[in-house]
Amino acid sequence: MISLEDSLALHATGEGAWRAFSDPENEAGTGMFGGWTAALLLKAVLSDARMQGEPAALNVNYVSRIPPSSELAITTRVLDQGRSIATWQAEVRVEGAEEVAATASVVAGNRRDGIGGFVEGAMPAAPDPATLQVFHPPGPFGQRIDLRPTEMRMPFNAPTTHSLSWLRDMAGHPADHVLLAYLSDCFMPRIFAKSSGFRPSSTLTMSVYFYATAAELAAVGDDYILSDVIGTRAEAAISGSQLRLWSRAGALLATSEQLAWYK
Repeated sequence: MISLEDSLALHATGEGAWRAFSDPENEAGTGMFGGWTAALLLKAVLSDARMQGEPAALNVNYVSRIPPSSELAITTRVLDQGRSIATWQAEVRVEGAEEVAATASVVAGNRRDGIGGFVEGAMPAAPDPATLQVFHPPGPFGQRIDLRPTEMRMPFNAPTTHSLSWLRDMAGHPADHVLLAYLSDCFMPRIFAKSSGFRPSSTLTMSVYFYATAAELAAVGDDYILSDVIGTRAEAAISGSQLRLWSRAGALLATSEQLAWYK
């Protein structure tokens, strides 16, 4: 198993231009894992020498399938950059193709300490991950995820779409914004919980909002992160979900909203 950092390796080909490789270890069965694509686009923006500040928001639109073991071309460009806030756009294509496979917008900000804040709600109670059984999500990417559900059961015909799981990268990638983007897509489609079996589902768009401070990320290191996910509504082939990622110490690291297609 190669590291997540190596899987997301970027090679600059000019200002705001990169080449990458769709690592087959991060395939999700029908194409590249959506969390990997989100992490790749975010990393490209963060690697741009013109980038200032820390990421506050990431929105990814999944346009078409990215085949594994493909050469990729990525472009990044700044739409606006002021003293406090910057807005970036990134796109990825399979090399040689005109069509965009995924797009991302990234909002970055210069954080300011000491001006007050709040957290609404608290981290849910969860057993120590060492007491829980390991589960690997289906697909090659799942083999690099140490996922420990607080309740080990089949997902079908469930009374609720809510799930609570500890997550970490098997290769020990330390907590950072790229890893948070990667883990934000690491949960089963919520439509499964209200169905009698597996059914086709594909992410259309995913937004990730980053709250973790540098000190909180450093404190997590390569430890487990608690993933708290619930569905919002599924109707007429469109399904929504919401996620919160917590550190073991109870810091809210990131939240995410996702919209998926199903049939």
